[in-house]
Amino acid sequence: MQTSVTFKNIDPSDHLTTYVSNKLNRFDKYLDNPASANVVLSVEKFRHITEISIFGDRLNIIGKEETENMYSSIDKALDKIGIQIKKNREKIRRHKSGRQERIGNLAKDEASPTEEANEQRVRIQPIEYKPMDVEEAVMQMALIKDNFLVFTNARTDRVNVLYRRKDGDFGLIQPNS
Repeated sequence: MQTSVTFKNIDPSDHLTTYVSNKLNRFDKYLDNPASANVVLSVEKFRHITEISIFGDRLNIIGKEETENMYSSIDKALDKIGIQIKKNREKIRRHKSGRQERIGNLAKDEASPTEEANEQRVRIQPIEYKPMDVEEAVMQMALIKDNFLVFTNARTDRVNVLYRRKDGDFGLIQPNS
């Protein structure tokens, strides 16, 4: 990561520059594309202020912290940056997951640990069902490995489900007339 460090009201220090650069290089593994970081270290009276801005491809993250010690303000600002990077990475992963959707709370901050353990995923798979007789559906079911077959009953013009039972026979689910 390309890093530029600016000092305000403080003498430039190579040790602070290397410290910040080494800490920022840890975030390279979380970023897909190269990013640049601008770090501003400043002192106002007894407050040591650190502002870190990371800019990259579709990524703008800013963290600011002030404490009485420069190293602790750098560490706290980097912690904030790390949280934002991980949150952004999770958001991208969630959007790229395709048609899979989560049931329950999407916001992990609001969910308790027991709710996260009970969270389930639902896989949505579109299917095409064809009009056919029940006998034709039984023959089709013998050819495929799936446990169920959705089809339109040609006689009633309603959607039916033919499924394979545990004893090897078939079952038919059809709506009431």
